[in-house]
Amino acid sequence: MESLSRAQARRVALAAQGFLDPPHAVPTLRTFDRTLARTGVLQVDSVNVLQRAHYMPLYSRMGPYDAHPASGLLARAAERRPRRVVEYWAHVQAFMPVELWPLMQHRMDTYRAGRGKWWKDVDDALVDRVRSAVAAGEGPVTARGLEERLGAGSPRRKDHWGWNWSEVRKVLDYLYMCGELAVAGRNAQFEVRYDVPERVLPASVLALPTPSPQEAVTELVRRAARSHGVASAACLADYYRLRQQPDPRRPGLPSTAVAVQQLVEEGELLSVTVEGWRRPAYLHRDARLPRRVGARTLLSPFDPVVWERDRTEALFDFRYRIEIYTPPHKRVHGYYVLPFLLGDELVARVDLKADRGAADGGLLRVAAAWAEPGAPAATAAELAAELRRLADWLGLAGLAVAPRGDLAPELSAACGAL
Repeated sequence: MESLSRAQARRVALAAQGFLDPPHAVPTLRTFDRTLARTGVLQVDSVNVLQRAHYMPLYSRMGPYDAHPASGLLARAAERRPRRVVEYWAHVQAFMPVELWPLMQHRMDTYRAGRGKWWKDVDDALVDRVRSAVAAGEGPVTARGLEERLGAGSPRRKDHWGWNWSEVRKVLDYLYMCGELAVAGRNAQFEVRYDVPERVLPASVLALPTPSPQEAVTELVRRAARSHGVASAACLADYYRLRQQPDPRRPGLPSTAVAVQQLVEEGELLSVTVEGWRRPAYLHRDARLPRRVGARTLLSPFDPVVWERDRTEALFDFRYRIEIYTPPHKRVHGYYVLPFLLGDELVARVDLKADRGAADGGLLRVAAAWAEPGAPAATAAELAAELRRLADWLGLAGLAVAPRGDLAPELSAACGAL
């Protein structure tokens, strides 16, 4: 059985995620396709303190690119024909290649068979009305627009926070999770625009055969293995949020364990050991092990490299927790903290905010900056250069470093010297 050091496993993982791909001066749709082939999905999140989550992994790999929400690369891939990507619950809410739609059918069927806690109280009559109204419409519709059309809006409960949806929005989301509706795009307010799949997805995708649930899971595990390079079974399951083990009470349900066994028997996955890992690991047969990785970039909290926190710690010895929903007085590092990748290591973390309302062209604010133990001497200078690149991409004229965190004084001086 092959054995990998932790450093080798890191380089395999980063290569699989596209950090070896040569950058393009002006990234194109071809660059986008190549990058999405590496990551598999782009997680969507509504937090916009810096930049929306689905734009950041592309930046981290491709460098500065056109991210205009209406005309940029992702908008062209998601909303112009031929449509390349579509949103669905692939990891969580995420952009995924359109050809994954049939692989999600088993998940759609699960939602259709059991509504779960989010939709258990939806009115069947309203489900029929919403389904018919969207199908009869002439184009995509938002929940707000459909409420106005149906006169079916309902007041939101005052004692709820977070996802406090109207009944129409809940029904639209239920039909979307069942695959009866698809996301045609989003408007300037980031509201989902729903439509029937026949008006969203290419006919060639709708004509693809639907695999069995286990066939779908096996293909998703195969894709997860390519995107990870090397991973435990738990990490392979997490990539597309799959069931890890068979359920003896429900023998027909697919599982990652069955998929991994099949892919090992077929030689596509190789059993390996990784230094410091307690769990068995699996190396994709096409994974690359480069001598070095020359990355220098910031990773969003929703980047595939760091979204599985145990994996991040096992690969990088980097304990990372998102603190957006943590009360301010309990936060350790800050509200929106991004790890800094230098070479093949996570050497620092910064709490960032895009202050677009600041005078003289806006500011990229560094609310806190922290170095990791053993960070190289050049960390502050390299991070300052990366912050300047990020600010330019975001259209922000200046950098402002607050005096919080052990790296803040040196980083402030380095930013001032740019």
